[in-house]
Amino acid sequence: MDIKKVAVIGAGVMGAGIAAHIANAGIPVYLLDIVPTLRPGSGQSGVDNRNSIAESAIAKLLKAEPAAFMHKNYARLVTPGNIEDHLDWVGDVDWVIEAVLENPAIKQELYRKLDNICGPDTLISSNTSTLPLKLLARDMPDSFKQRFMITHFFNPPRYMRLLELVSGAATRPELVAAVSRFADTHLGKDSVICKDTPGFIGNRIGIYWLQCGLLEAIKLGLTVEQADAVMSAPFGIPKTGIFGLLDLVGLDLIPHILGGMKLALPKEDAFHQVNFLPELVQTMIADGYTGRKGKGGFYRLNETGGKRVKESINLQTGGYQPSEKFALPEVAKTQDELRVFLSGDDALCRFAWQVLSNTLVYSASLIPEIADDIVAVDTAMRLGYNWKFGPFELLDRIGVDWFVDRLLAKNRDVPPLLASRHRLYKIDSGKRSFVDLSGNYQTVRRTDGVLLLADIKLSAPAILENPSASLWDIGDGVACLEFHSKMNTLDMDSLTLVRQSVEKVKTDFSALVIHNDADNFSAGANLTLLVQAIHSQDWPAVGQLIKQGQQTYKALKYAPFPVVGAPSGLALGGGCEILLHCDAIQAHAELYIGLVEVGVGLVPGWGGCKEYLRRWLEFARRPGGPMPGIAQAFETIGMAKVSKSAAEAKEMLFLSTTDGITMNKDRLLADAKSKALRLVPGYMPPKSSSYQLPGASARAAMDVAINNLKMAGKITDYDVEISQQLADVLSGGQCDITEPLTEDGLLNLELNAFLHLVQQPGTLARLEHLLKTGKPLRN
Repeated sequence: MDIKKVAVIGAGVMGAGIAAHIANAGIPVYLLDIVPTLRPGSGQSGVDNRNSIAESAIAKLLKAEPAAFMHKNYARLVTPGNIEDHLDWVGDVDWVIEAVLENPAIKQELYRKLDNICGPDTLISSNTSTLPLKLLARDMPDSFKQRFMITHFFNPPRYMRLLELVSGAATRPELVAAVSRFADTHLGKDSVICKDTPGFIGNRIGIYWLQCGLLEAIKLGLTVEQADAVMSAPFGIPKTGIFGLLDLVGLDLIPHILGGMKLALPKEDAFHQVNFLPELVQTMIADGYTGRKGKGGFYRLNETGGKRVKESINLQTGGYQPSEKFALPEVAKTQDELRVFLSGDDALCRFAWQVLSNTLVYSASLIPEIADDIVAVDTAMRLGYNWKFGPFELLDRIGVDWFVDRLLAKNRDVPPLLASRHRLYKIDSGKRSFVDLSGNYQTVRRTDGVLLLADIKLSAPAILENPSASLWDIGDGVACLEFHSKMNTLDMDSLTLVRQSVEKVKTDFSALVIHNDADNFSAGANLTLLVQAIHSQDWPAVGQLIKQGQQTYKALKYAPFPVVGAPSGLALGGGCEILLHCDAIQAHAELYIGLVEVGVGLVPGWGGCKEYLRRWLEFARRPGGPMPGIAQAFETIGMAKVSKSAAEAKEMLFLSTTDGITMNKDRLLADAKSKALRLVPGYMPPKSSSYQLPGASARAAMDVAINNLKMAGKITDYDVEISQQLADVLSGGQCDITEPLTEDGLLNLELNAFLHLVQQPGTLARLEHLLKTGKPLRN
């Protein structure tokens, strides 16, 4: 079964978001909702637009931040309608997703209609997050039960990789396989098979963890900042922690979830011990403090003296006060440090132990009730709650034996899964294995088409390695260059490894892929090192750094073998520049790429101006000459524009029309490797580029544009200085259009502009402000 058309019924936040992401995959989708009812006393005789709910949902999606659509054009694939006039549309779709109110009666009424209209092979699923399948399918005909399952997306659907799948005994296996395959390759989801139990996996454990944290923080008298800091950094949990996440989810949803859990869970379940809302939270909800979608929550932004000030609630009094950042004096990283932290007697340590131990014990007690194995639970928590480690991976980091001893010392029960004290994961013959319920180890299986550097590293050492980068053999004559510094920033070690890799691949391999498993490909050059050189006024060292980057990237471009970039997440500045020098790119759909140097008072200096200008000149080649291409490059670099997706990156020419996009990040390396191997037969390096640029006339036109922007108040005085240097590079400096400029000539213009700007106080101010605050300075 192939899924070529989908319908989503229910245009609320989740339903609309799911429809948008299906459109991101290039799949047409119907978005249906009810016909809006007239307000009493409105004086209207009828509803003018019966599709207004679905249409307004699409309009909101187009304005949403973060963006729901990977490109605004994908909105055209979403057709709005209503269930009174257009329910028959579902007769020609392959998959119907129900995302209506969490009311079994309303859902079942819809299901009966769908069962009569849909074709015999159409899958019908519910996006419910709490209601069990056996309840939803109760009293429904066999024809419905055979095609029905639960497909629980996490919010926001575009960005959260987890999809929980729940099927019934009667559900046709081929339909489950089809939706799992489609979710993997088209939607970029990792599907986790869950048992038909309340909250499935993610919310069963996640809500329990949140409740433990909320109640324990109040009990111990912690601030929300303290609780969030303790729960985040030491354990690989996002910095939102407990209270930031509750604000994001929405406090008004919590009573409904807790109510559902109270009714659905057996009386002996440990969830009941934390299943109540403190009076403080009840008051917050009643007063409209429901989180980010309301007036605020545990955190809020308040207007004070004409400025917006972040405040946090006092968990004891309910009053708000200015929020003060809190960081643990020492962040526990090693096993010994984690154990010392969890064993401490102060309130922070007791909070960490209580919340974490309760969550880990609860997770261990739920196998096999909610899932067949620990891998499914760890995957669900990593992808559904953005934890760096799942509960069982955390147990191994702490040490199962130590954890069990501490439970026994506290007179607490030990879950059967932990009684053997075995490690929960181990490496066996270069492969990762997990312990099953019988105490035996089973290999963690990867889906066909999935290749991870993490797995490669288990089987063999790096070919080349230094503190910032490594080279790996990924098989079939292909090597993989990996950056692994903080945020994968680039420094002299990175450049050294690139040059060494070029030489190594020349002799021992047929192709090179540049990729890493991290969240971000590269945040650009290491600015801390640059600031140090500026303070010491070591201009020759700065010049040498720029020349090294230029020559290194140039060697990569003209290497006698194909080079394929495989980026995901941020690819900024120098990270963008190295990709521009690759023969081809296979990008993850979530690629945020751009030349952002002007934000720190600089221009791209490692060939970024040269390569990006070349793309626009080739794209915009026309009788009007080079000015249209120059103007586009000037605008994109000068405004530090960054794509919001790989689809937008194509439109901005950071990706070419022949570059590929992979929806599932786990498939990115395999897809890039395949692309590299396809380029190997008959490969020839590109010919050296030359540039016919207008010089002074182009510079004059850009100067006019710069002055107009300054007069309109859209750029600052120092933006003018940077823009003039950028204009000098992109115009070709003193060259003439009748005399082509070589690549080296353009690189020299980049170098001169960079060295001029790096010596200006305005650039140093921007650099230091960004490093201190993480935000750009507009000086």
